[in-house]
Amino acid sequence: MKMKNRKAIAARSAVALSLAVTHFAHAQEAPAAPASAAPAKDDASAPVQQVVMTGSRIARRDTETSGPMLTLTKDDLKFAAPTSLGDIMQSLPNTGVSLNSNGTQGTSYGVSSINLRYLGSAEGSGNRTLVLVDGHRWVNAAGGRGFRDFTDLNTIPLGIIDSVEVLKDGASAIYGADAIAGVVNIHTKRKLDGFEANMRLGTSSRNDDENYNGFLNWGKRFEKGSVFLSGSMNDSRPILSADRELTRVALSPLTAAGTSPQGLYVLPGLSNNAYFGTPVGFASNAANAVTRNTGVTSIGASSAADNSFHTATLPGDYYNQQTQGLYATGPSKTAGLFGRLTYEISPDLTAHVEATYTTRKSSQLFSPYLLDIRGSNGYSISKDQAYNPFGTANGVPAANALGFSGSSFRIQRVPVEVGNREVMQDVKMSRLLLGLEGTVSLWGDWNWDATLSYSKNKASFDQRNGVNFDNLYRAMTSPATCAAAPGCVPIDLFGTITPAMADYIRSYSHDTNGTSQTDFSVNATRNLMELQGGPLGIATGYEYRREMAFDSPDPFVSQPSTVLPLVSGVAQSTTSAAARNPTAGSYYLNEAYAELSAPLLANLPWVQKLELDAAVRYSRYSTVGGKATTKLGVLYRPFNSLLLRGTYSQGFRAPSILELYQGVKQTSFPVVDPCNGGGAGLPGCAGIPTSYNQSLYSSGTPRGVTSGNPDLKPESADTYSVGFTYAPEQLKGFSVTVDQFKIKIKDAIASQTATQILNACAQTGTFCNLVQRANTGEIVQLTQALVNLSRIEVQGVDMTLRYLFPVAGAKIDAALDLAYLQHYKSYVPQPDGSIVVDERAGKADQPRSTFPHLKAQASLRYIGTGITAGWKARYIGPTADVPNNAVNGGNIPGTLYHDLQLSYNFSDGKTSIGMGIDNVFDKQPPASAANNPINFDMYTYDVRGRYFYTRVNTRF
Repeated sequence: MKMKNRKAIAARSAVALSLAVTHFAHAQEAPAAPASAAPAKDDASAPVQQVVMTGSRIARRDTETSGPMLTLTKDDLKFAAPTSLGDIMQSLPNTGVSLNSNGTQGTSYGVSSINLRYLGSAEGSGNRTLVLVDGHRWVNAAGGRGFRDFTDLNTIPLGIIDSVEVLKDGASAIYGADAIAGVVNIHTKRKLDGFEANMRLGTSSRNDDENYNGFLNWGKRFEKGSVFLSGSMNDSRPILSADRELTRVALSPLTAAGTSPQGLYVLPGLSNNAYFGTPVGFASNAANAVTRNTGVTSIGASSAADNSFHTATLPGDYYNQQTQGLYATGPSKTAGLFGRLTYEISPDLTAHVEATYTTRKSSQLFSPYLLDIRGSNGYSISKDQAYNPFGTANGVPAANALGFSGSSFRIQRVPVEVGNREVMQDVKMSRLLLGLEGTVSLWGDWNWDATLSYSKNKASFDQRNGVNFDNLYRAMTSPATCAAAPGCVPIDLFGTITPAMADYIRSYSHDTNGTSQTDFSVNATRNLMELQGGPLGIATGYEYRREMAFDSPDPFVSQPSTVLPLVSGVAQSTTSAAARNPTAGSYYLNEAYAELSAPLLANLPWVQKLELDAAVRYSRYSTVGGKATTKLGVLYRPFNSLLLRGTYSQGFRAPSILELYQGVKQTSFPVVDPCNGGGAGLPGCAGIPTSYNQSLYSSGTPRGVTSGNPDLKPESADTYSVGFTYAPEQLKGFSVTVDQFKIKIKDAIASQTATQILNACAQTGTFCNLVQRANTGEIVQLTQALVNLSRIEVQGVDMTLRYLFPVAGAKIDAALDLAYLQHYKSYVPQPDGSIVVDERAGKADQPRSTFPHLKAQASLRYIGTGITAGWKARYIGPTADVPNNAVNGGNIPGTLYHDLQLSYNFSDGKTSIGMGIDNVFDKQPPASAANNPINFDMYTYDVRGRYFYTRVNTRF
């Protein structure tokens, strides 16, 4: 296929980028090599290859841009041997808390995200980071408890990835909305002729988290086109929470005996009962709750029934509920197919078609649902219920028989007979893309491309071994009432729950959700005129995009119960599964943009290069109207070894379908209640008993609701960055790059965290209307809604040092990447109109929200003709936990991981084998009180410990 000099457009010239940057394996900043002191004049007979860098639509003769950028080459990816794209992206120092494999028991449900600058609007979300594949958008994620509003990196097959560019700068004026924190552009492979195979095997030092990963690619280039086919697979096995000391039990201490399979009973009427001979206070309230004696499976008859129970106390009646889940890391299987056909229709027109299909099956395993049966919710046990040990069915005379009801009646029990709860996702993503590219003469020579794509992501979400509250209620009634209900099986809540009983109260649910995207774009670029420093480049284009999403929860789960009594006039849930309303929504937008790149001066004293970049984009949404954004960038090289740069950009993000239309959804919040123990005099904790501890209720994770907000406004942002690269000529191969950034988001779309709401209520009395408590202090419901916060401000510094030098026929490559988070401030409006500033930098006192000031990554690599060996260190700086807590006193120390890699390249240049050890010293995550009961931030730290892997790559 014929190459076109000076007319290579973005889709083709992206390949040249991987050739223009160094091929040595490590993550690196955008190239900073000094310009030639006396560049040769252009030779009309010599081809001039042009490249398109992420952050610009204009083809250039070099790879220097005004924005800070990080590049992961294909050698980086091969040497790191990741199991998924998310593995390597989330280890970058600039990445904040992101959904990952550790989070499969939290809120990720198998999804993987990239959250640059910590700016995702929700826990681990990547909705302010734009993910592109070959410069084009990718469909949003599905597969959780509802759809998502960001890209799931697990839907991008690993085998198709050639290199990755990370633009650490706002780019809304170039790519449209969502690019507030930055852009991740994934370049796919294009120059394969023959077969390429890769296989990776890995396991932890504890013989779990086994992984089998690989891909097989085939490509063929012919005279007027090419074909590329790829198949990828990944199979990751789980880590049990019981197999890590850190996650085996909750570290936050209990203040009273918790729920267990032996039950916890408050039974009004049993205290000081003459017939049963019980003492005063026996089973009368939470402080005197009784539990079944260990080993008792058959309750004593008649007046001896109470002898099978005793008052529950610690430590004798301690039980490890493993409330956060039995998997510390859940299993996941992914597979992907990709194909591309490119054909040159004429010398000035090329067509291509791409098709992608990926699947994911993932699951999470939780301990049995903790039964919490309360008289205040209308539950009762009649005197003649079949398994009431204090009733007539157990030989107690009718005059002495007890039934239980009323506000003080309560039974808590871990129904192990029902089984562990399992949540499963089955996700299927498909994408079809049609493209044309070419050249046309219209007042000059233009390079143009047009692309139409349609993507669909659909998932099922199944839950097993929940509890059907309707059937539980029926099973507790009198024999006559139960017999009148079809299929009713009376339940024994005091003794053994038989398989028939368990089957009757067991529930299953099936949800579906999905997203789709239609995208059409046209881009054109040309050189307008010659300036003193080079050609004045222009790019312009138009884009139409339509986003759709739906969430269809199980209809039985989501409908209110018609069997259970109303509580304060409100219907109760039918099952233990979190209910939510169905959601469906869509929007479309039209966008147009223009970009200029003006190399003003070059090859002058103290002006080796001076370039000005500018862009403007207008976006009009069907939901929130229109908005124009701009970007300005300056690149100045006074002399060969020094490059100065700076950018100012405006960002714009319209509220997503999820943020606008998400139906009311029940959820659970991992949180430490500041009112535990009565709140120690905090004004918002007045009246809460000193015996109260949230860990005794709802597994320590209080239930609440979240929802979308159709009245949300779009958010806007201003991003500033200045930096320099210094590569002294006296020290060849050495460079240092420093960039300072500041991002201000106005009308930021976010919800206050559960911790923020509870702390504000406890400490100042504000937002207490969002916290509903029972008389015992228990949080009955916490309401979390999306709003336009006043603003968010993030400020920090990125620095990279690199030294590449030859030694004994080989090369040594040393690098150090640092990301310093100076400030992360949320300005939260209060009910009285005041503003509270919440500084998150340096803190980790909220669940799954670690914001260290410093994160770093260092590497040292030996690159020989046959052997490559490397060492890498990853550092996560210290943070402040919940003050004065019993787990770590309020301080989380810094964590340092060490990795080793070794590979051998065979002499034919086509095959290499490698092995590696991640986390060589088996460093476990630091313990965290804020992340009770799992005890660590699963989105920041690695719980698997020391990990061994081997890989092989070959071409034939």
